[in-house]
Parts: sequence; structure tokens; C-alpha cells
Amino acid sequence: MNIVDILTEIEKVDGEVYERFSPRRTAMKEFFNIGKKISLAAVPMALGSMFTKAYGQSTLPSAVKGVLQFALTLEHFEAAFYTQALKASGGADFPSTAQGASDKTAIGIISGHETAHVNFLKGVIGSDAVVAKPSYDWTASGAFPNPFAIGNYAVFLAVAQALEDTGVRAYKGQAPALVGQGGVLTAALNIHSVEARHAAKIRYMRAQNGFAIKPWITGGNDSGVPNAAAVYAGEELTTQATIQITGINGTAVNAAAASESFDEPLTTQQVLDIVKLFGIS
Repeated sequence: MNIVDILTEIEKVDGEVYERFSPRRTAMKEFFNIGKKISLAAVPMALGSMFTKAYGQSTLPSAVKGVLQFALTLEHFEAAFYTQALKASGGADFPSTAQGASDKTAIGIISGHETAHVNFLKGVIGSDAVVAKPSYDWTASGAFPNPFAIGNYAVFLAVAQALEDTGVRAYKGQAPALVGQGGVLTAALNIHSVEARHAAKIRYMRAQNGFAIKPWITGGNDSGVPNAAAVYAGEELTTQATIQITGINGTAVNAAAASESFDEPLTTQQVLDIVKLFGIS
């Protein structure tokens, strides 16, 4: 991937990335010079320096860099999952139907988004970016059947849902650490909202393939997979800021509707406990 490709992927995440440099012409000149004057190995360091300045930081605070590295690990995991799904051999067993073809197209788009997120985060973190590439255990240490085995398309969608729902909750859990970080927080929220759309799309795809599920989380673990309970821990809550939502102001809001109306965050440790089952340390 060359400089132009990297910038194209980053622009998908943050459409205003060029405007964060002043002036724009200077930024484009710097990009051009990077491509001409330094080696490929030095690109991450150079881009990292430029992006930390673009997002209002001469040097990213270590805590912020830690949050971004955490996000990068999750994004790389998701990107690898969808890359595997699209492989002609050993990929997801998409049904040989119009619905299956539609699903595969959607997975291709989601895969592109995840790759854009990976490249964006690597660009912002710079030379310190660490992308662990373990031999992922897609069964989550035996919690699921192999999602890429023949006849296991329903399992693939269930695991995809669990991954996307984890991602949404993980970003929400990290947001407080980015308060006051300007463009970095904005970009993280941009990714968070796209992950939420992915989650809703995967849920819709499961519904189109015969599984009774809503586009939002209802009452905790609604995945139909008991071993995915950790992904949904706390989603059954019916209170917000100590306010009881059920029956609020005399309305007929029940527990299911109350839990659907609000998503809960996951802590760093909760997320790590989930992903370590897939081989991520």
C-alpha cells in the first residue's frame, strides 16, 4: 500500500483530515515529499508525526496512545475476520442464493471499513503502532463451532454479531479517556458510529437468514449463543444515571424496551477477557 492508498483509507474515516493541516497546500507538499524522500520503513514514523500535529498534539499522551493501540488491536482482529470470510478457500460458506450474494457484498464493504480503520489508527499512532498478528482461534477456544466450516454460515453471522457488538461497546468504554483530545476523540467517535452500523447490518442479515433478532440489543444476550454472554454483560440494565427507565413518567416502557434504548460500555478488562479466547493477548 502506497502513501496515496493510506491517505485514501484515512479520509474514509475522517473526511476532514486534510483540513486539519494548515494550509492544505503545505500538507499535500509534505505528503508528496514523504513519498519521494524516505524509505517505506520510515513512512509510519513520518505519518505519525504529521497526524499527531493535525489532531492537535505535538506528541500523543501515553494514555491516549494506549487507547488507540487498544482500538488498533480490535480493528485488526475484525479486519482479519472479514478477510478470512471472503477467501475463496476456507472462507465463510455464503449461501448460493440471492440473499447469500447480497450478504457477501455487504461483508466485502464491512471488510473495507475495518481495513480503513486499521490504516487510520496506524497513521495516528505512528512508529509506535503495534499490530499483533496471532494465529487467531476463530472458535474462541471452543466456545463456537468453526465459523468458516462448510454448513456453518449461521455460526459465522453469530460470531460476526458478537465481534461487532463488542467493538461498539469497547469504543464507548474508551471514550472518557479521549475527552479533551480534540480531533482524536472526534475520529474515534466516527469509527464508533460506523461499528454500530455494522452491528445493525449483521443483525439484519441474521434476520434475513431466518434468525429471530432485532437490530438492537434486547435484554442482554440476545445472540442465541449462550457462550457469548460476556459480550452482553450489563446490557440488561434498565436504569440510566440512577433513573429507572421502566414505567418512566407513568409510561408503559417495559424492561425489554428500556434495555434496548441504551447501550452500555465495556471496560478494557472485559474486552480483553472476551478477545483473549480468540488468541489475542
